[in-house]
Amino acid sequence: MDIAPDTSRATPAAAPPGDLAIWFFILAELLAFGVFFAAYAFGRAHNVELFNEMQKTLNREAGAVNTVLLITASWCVARAVEAVGRSRPATGARWLLAGIACGGGFLVVKGFEYADKFSAGINLSTNTFYMFYLSLTFFHFMHVILGLVILIALWVKTRQGAYGPADMNGIESGAAYWHMVDLVWIVLFPLVYVMR
Repeated sequence: MDIAPDTSRATPAAAPPGDLAIWFFILAELLAFGVFFAAYAFGRAHNVELFNEMQKTLNREAGAVNTVLLITASWCVARAVEAVGRSRPATGARWLLAGIACGGGFLVVKGFEYADKFSAGINLSTNTFYMFYLSLTFFHFMHVILGLVILIALWVKTRQGAYGPADMNGIESGAAYWHMVDLVWIVLFPLVYVMR
């Protein structure tokens, strides 16, 4: 005798958090970075000695500090989403502010790195390595700025009580974008600063 499966308690497949449009945007951004990373790997394969020598001129400590700052910022943003989901917008706003502070710290550290290189006369035409280094990191730098604009908007709206368990779409979408920015740096840092 066949027993039909009980589907009365079946749960629907979980959709990704946030708006579906943000996920298409994130995928497009990841594709753009993927092309950049592939071009970097191709350039490196044809200039291994140059890339190894030029990597030594980068400030790995600054890159490591920035990695910690972005990972911490993502953790803060995740805590903010969790707090808002538990009807604690004031706590969520504080976590967002902490994430914004970490993201701002990233921009400051990276700004000092750029100032150091530019004062030494380094630019896009210095050599192949620095063309990639400046292009890749500046492309990411601009994404961090956009991510911070999004986080600031989320902070303002969270303080106004715009998000809660019944309406998480906006804050989840913004958090997803920020996590993408963090993920890209987690690939970019070892690729450009460390791997030989």
